[in-house]
Amino acid sequence: MIRITVNNKDEALLCPIRNVIAPLTGKWRPIILFSLEDGSRRFSEIRRLVGDITQRVLTLNLRQLERDGYLTRRVIERKTIEVHYELTERGLEAVSFLKPMVTWAADIYGDVKSSRTHFDDRNEFN
Repeated sequence: MIRITVNNKDEALLCPIRNVIAPLTGKWRPIILFSLEDGSRRFSEIRRLVGDITQRVLTLNLRQLERDGYLTRRVIERKTIEVHYELTERGLEAVSFLKPMVTWAADIYGDVKSSRTHFDDRNEFN
């Protein structure tokens, strides 16, 4: 079994699940990574592709993905400054690992919805 228990903050800082997997599989980061799968995009293109994300939340997530080495940020100075984001090798590898999970999620989504409805009906969670 993979070690998941930590006894203090120092041990938590060494945990790959808490420090690599959890940040990468949050609400927005997989979607942002998939938006860059086909190549470099500008901030506004990513925002348009994602759709339901605020500018602030997108900015924070892009910064964290850059900090963790999943993407690069390139500033191009023209008449107006353009900022482009692109996946690194690590980012491309992350997408290749996440893709089967997303496919699996799409395959079972109907069953999950049914389970939620059944649970909510039994427990009056409306």
